[in-house]
Amino acid sequence: MNMPLVKTTSPLPAPAPSQASTAAVVSLPKSPRSFMTDMLLPNLRALAARVIPPVIMLVVIFGIWQILCMKPGATLPSPSRIWADAKDLIVDPFFVTGPQDIGLGWRVLTSLQRVAVGFGLASVVGVLVGAVIGQSIWAMRGLDPIFQVLRTVPPLAWLPISLAAFRDSNPSAIFVIFITSIWPIIINTAVGIRNIPQDYRNVAAVVRLNQLEFFWKIMIPSAAPYIFTGLRIGIGLSWLAIVAAEMLTGGVGIGFFIWDAWNSSRLSDIFVALAYIGIVGFVLDRIVAFVGNIATRGVQAS
Repeated sequence: MNMPLVKTTSPLPAPAPSQASTAAVVSLPKSPRSFMTDMLLPNLRALAARVIPPVIMLVVIFGIWQILCMKPGATLPSPSRIWADAKDLIVDPFFVTGPQDIGLGWRVLTSLQRVAVGFGLASVVGVLVGAVIGQSIWAMRGLDPIFQVLRTVPPLAWLPISLAAFRDSNPSAIFVIFITSIWPIIINTAVGIRNIPQDYRNVAAVVRLNQLEFFWKIMIPSAAPYIFTGLRIGIGLSWLAIVAAEMLTGGVGIGFFIWDAWNSSRLSDIFVALAYIGIVGFVLDRIVAFVGNIATRGVQAS
C-alpha cells in the first residue's frame, strides 16, 4: 500500500525587522557670539558713520582757512594763530583771575542761567496761550494776526523797551529771551491742538472729562510733537537773543565777552567764543530733541 508522501517544508525564519533608516539632524556648532560682535561693533560702525564725515569736513575747512590766512597781510587770524593767542581760553574754560577776568565756561553758564529763566517762562506761557488759541476759533481769529506781526520784530528792537521798563540789564535780557522765543511755541502748539483727531474729542465727551482733564489727557499728549517742534525752534532763538542782548547790556555773559574782545581787537578770542556759542547751541537743541523723542515716543509732527 502506497502511502502518499507529504512534503514538509520547514518554515523560513522571519526576516529580522530592519531598522528604519532615518536621517539624523546634526546641529552644527554655533559660532560663539560675544558682546563685541553683537553690540559693540555695530554701534561703532554707526558712530563712525556719523562722526567721520563731519571730522573730514572740519579738517578740509581748517586746512583751507590756514592756507588763506597764513599769508602776510591777512585780515583774519589763522587757526594756528588762534591757538597761539587764545590757548588759555580753549584749554581752561573755568579759570578765575578776577571779577571780569574769567573763563568762557563761566560766561556761558551765566548766559545759560538767563536763557533758562526766559525760555522756561516762554515755554509755560506759550503752551497755555497756544492751547487757548487752538481750542477757540474766536481766540485764533483775534490773536493770530497780532502774534504774526509781533513775531517778526527783531530781538534787539525789544531791548530799549525792556530797559525802559525794568531799569536793569538782567531782567531786560530775560524779557528779550522771553519775547523772542515765545512765538514759535504759541504757533506750533495752536497747530497741534487744531489737529487733534475728532475721535479723541468724542471719547472725551463720552467719558465726560472736564476742561483740566481734557487738557492733560487729550490735548497735551496729542499735540506733544508740535509742541516740541516749537520748543526746539524757541531754544535756538533764545540762545541767539541772549548773545545779542548781552552785547549791549554788558555783564559777564558770552555776548559781552565778544563785544569787549572786539573793542580790544582780540579777534582770536572772538573766534573761540563763536565756537563755544555754536557748540552750546547744538547741545541745547539736542537736549530738547532728546526729551521730545522720549515724551512723544518717536512720533513726529506731520
